[in-house]
Amino acid sequence: MFTYLSWNCRGIRSKLHDIRTILNNFHPACFCLQETFLASNIPLKLRGYNCVRKDTDTGSHSSGGVCILTSNLYPSTPLTLHTTLQAVAVQVHTRALVTVCCIYLPPHDVITQQQLNNLVDQVPKPFLLLGDFNGHSALWGSDSTNSRGRQIEQFISNNCLCLLNNDEKTYFHEPTRSFHSLDLAICSPDLLPLLNFEVGDDLHNSDHFPLIVSHADSGGAIQLPPRYLFQRADWAAFMQLAGVTEAMVSTADISEAVQHVVDIIINAA
Repeated sequence: MFTYLSWNCRGIRSKLHDIRTILNNFHPACFCLQETFLASNIPLKLRGYNCVRKDTDTGSHSSGGVCILTSNLYPSTPLTLHTTLQAVAVQVHTRALVTVCCIYLPPHDVITQQQLNNLVDQVPKPFLLLGDFNGHSALWGSDSTNSRGRQIEQFISNNCLCLLNNDEKTYFHEPTRSFHSLDLAICSPDLLPLLNFEVGDDLHNSDHFPLIVSHADSGGAIQLPPRYLFQRADWAAFMQLAGVTEAMVSTADISEAVQHVVDIIINAA
C-alpha cells in the first residue's frame, strides 16, 4: 500500500521508538515529521529510510524543524526549496512521480501569503502538502476560525488546491483536555480522487495524532514497486525488434504515428 504519513512528533530523538513502531506498522513511502527539535550537528539515521531535513537552531537549544523520511524501496530525489519557511520536499516514485512537501508553521510566527504562494510555486505537480499549519478553521473541523485559518483558506483557494481533511481532530491540548485540528493534508487537484485520508488513533507520546494518506484503490495489501533487471536485458535484440523507420511516422496524423511507435516498442519488449 502506498502510504504517506505526517506527524508532529515533538522531538525526534525522544520519539525514536515511537517512530520505528509507526514505520513498522505502516511501511510508508514517505513519513513527514514536524517539530523535530534537531540541531544541525546531530545525525539522524533510520534503517531502510533516507532523510531530508531542515533544522532550526536557535542559540543554545533547538526548536521547530522538519524532516521527511523516504523509504529506500522507492526512488526519490530531494528538492531544493528557496524559502524561509520550515519546509522540505522530495519527489518520490510510487506508482507515479509525486512531490511530497513537509511543512511546519509555528503558531506565533508571522507568515505572509506571498511566502506560502512562493512555496507552492516551487513544488512540481502532482503534489501533497503535509504538516502542522497551526490554524483553526471550520473548513477542517474547528469550532471557530482564527487569522491563520483564514490565511490557509485563502492559500488553498488562490492556488486551486484540495483539502483532504475531514472533521477528525488531529491535536490534543492537555491543559484543557480538548481536541483540535491543526495538522493538514493538502493536494493538487489531480491527486484528490486517488487518495484516502484518516487520522491515527494513537498519540504515540506526542500531542498530535499521525495523519495517514493512502491511495484509494490500495486495498490494504502492501505493494512494493516493480524492480526491473536492466542489466539482464538483451538490448541488441530489443533494438533489432524495435526498429523505427521513417515510413512508420510519415502519416499526417501525429497521434497515430506516436501510437504506432509506442506499439512497436511495447511489442519488442
